[in-house]
Amino acid sequence: MVISARKLAKMPDLLQIGGITDTMQERLAAAFTIHQLDAFDADKITHVVTNGHDGVNPDLMASLTNLKVISGYGVGYDAVDANEAARRGIIVTHTPNVLNEEVATTALLLMLSCYREVLRDDEYLRSGEWEAKGNAPLTRSADNQTVGILGLGRIGQAIADKLAPWNAKILYHTRTKKVLPYTYYDDLTAMARDCDVLICITPGGPSTNKIVNAEVMEALGPKGTLINVSRGSVVDEMAMIEALKSGKLGWAGLDVFEEEPKVSQALRDLPNTVLLPHVGSGTMETRAAMGALVVDNLLQNLKDGTVISPVPECAGL
Repeated sequence: MVISARKLAKMPDLLQIGGITDTMQERLAAAFTIHQLDAFDADKITHVVTNGHDGVNPDLMASLTNLKVISGYGVGYDAVDANEAARRGIIVTHTPNVLNEEVATTALLLMLSCYREVLRDDEYLRSGEWEAKGNAPLTRSADNQTVGILGLGRIGQAIADKLAPWNAKILYHTRTKKVLPYTYYDDLTAMARDCDVLICITPGGPSTNKIVNAEVMEALGPKGTLINVSRGSVVDEMAMIEALKSGKLGWAGLDVFEEEPKVSQALRDLPNTVLLPHVGSGTMETRAAMGALVVDNLLQNLKDGTVISPVPECAGL
C-alpha cells in the first residue's frame, strides 16, 4: 500500500472557535488537524481560527504556549487582546478591505430606511391602511444632508464616497486629523450638534466605550438620525433608548447592539428605529471573500511565516 508523504507528515494543529463555512473547513482540513473547543491539547495548538464576536479569551490565549497565529473572521478584533498577543510574538489577523463596500452600503441602507420610514410604510400597506385611509404620511429626503462620520477609516471613507451622489456635506471625528476634503471636528458633541446624521464606524474597545453618550445624542437632536454599524459598545444603549422615547433623538438605525444577539424589548418596541441582526457584511459574496482571507492568512503563515492582513498591533512581527 502506498501512503502519501502528506499523510505521513504531521500536520500542524488548529483550534477552531466558532463556526466556519464548508469551503473554509475543506481548505483548512487539507493543511491542519482541526480541533474544537471541547477537545484539544493546548500545547499542540499553533494556529487559531476565530471571529470578531468570540475572539480568544485571555485565559485561553495564556494556555496556548505554542500559538503562532490567531486568524480572525471580521474587521473588528476587540475580542482578542492584540497587544498581549504581540508581546508574546503571536500574530493576530483580521479581514479589512474585503467588507468595506458592503458595510458602507448597510450604513446607507439604514440611513435611507430611517429617512423614508420604510418599515412604517411597509406596515401601512400590509395592514390595509393605504386602502382605508389613503396615502401614507410624507417622509424626509436623504439628499443634501450634513453627515457626521465617527471613525473615518477604510469603511468610513467608503461611506463618504457612497454619499457623494446624495450631495452630502461630510464632517468627521477621529483621534487625529486626516488630509481629506471633509470638515474635521476634534469634539464629537460639537460635530453631533452640526450634523443631521451621525454614522458610527469606529473600532470597539475601552477607548470608544459609550463614546456616543446622552450628551452626544441630545446634541444630535430631535430631528437627528443615529446610525451604528461599528460595535454596540460604542453607543450608550440605555441613554439611546431614553433619548428615542423622549424625542431628544429622532431616529436610530442599528446593526449592532450591546449584548448581541440579545436586544432589549424596549428598543425593539420603539417605532423610530430600524434594527438589523448584525448583517453589515452579510452578503454571500462578501462573506466568501472574508472566509477566503481568513484561510489565506493561515496558509501563508504555514508557507513562509508571514500573513496577509495583520492587525496594526502585530504589523511588525
